[in-house]
Amino acid sequence: MLFFKNKNPIDFIIAGLGNPGQKYDKNRHNAGFNALDYISGRAGIEIKKLKHMSKTGTGVIAGKKVLLLKPQTFMNNSGEAIADAMRFYRITPEQVLVIFDDVSLEVGKIRIRRSGSDGGHNGIKSIIRHLGTQDFPRVKIGVGQKPENYTELADWVLSDMSVNERNLICRKYDNIFDAVCLIINGDTEKAMQEYN
Repeated sequence: MLFFKNKNPIDFIIAGLGNPGQKYDKNRHNAGFNALDYISGRAGIEIKKLKHMSKTGTGVIAGKKVLLLKPQTFMNNSGEAIADAMRFYRITPEQVLVIFDDVSLEVGKIRIRRSGSDGGHNGIKSIIRHLGTQDFPRVKIGVGQKPENYTELADWVLSDMSVNERNLICRKYDNIFDAVCLIINGDTEKAMQEYN
């Protein structure tokens, strides 16, 4: 009897959103990048290979073969990179998990969704446009609402988080990792119940 290996080397793409470059590292808009860095460290997956307009790394998380992806297209064009990787690996939008910042949530709050609108987030807007659907799972990380002294939302999300704000988010990284494990194994409902 012959056994054939699964031709698709990837079960799931896990994309963290942000802007490339050191000057953006501590920005609120880079919460997705930062969370993915934690996930990569915990899973022992290096994100260093340049592919699909992104920094990428492949490995196994919770028994699933994953591609960790940090688009280098800048936030507003994140969809280009993710769509390119999807086409290459021939996977569906339901196999793409996106982690990103959300200004409608208090700092450090997590919200998991199976799908949804862009909510005014330009990175998600780009992904929806390039994928042709909003039906992909996501993990939102709260970075807090724009204060009144900020005129433009862009100025707020591109500003650095305080040490306290970063600590509040860092405390949730274990929960984010555990939620990711549930989602990629098809248990998004349980992830929502436990971590929303």
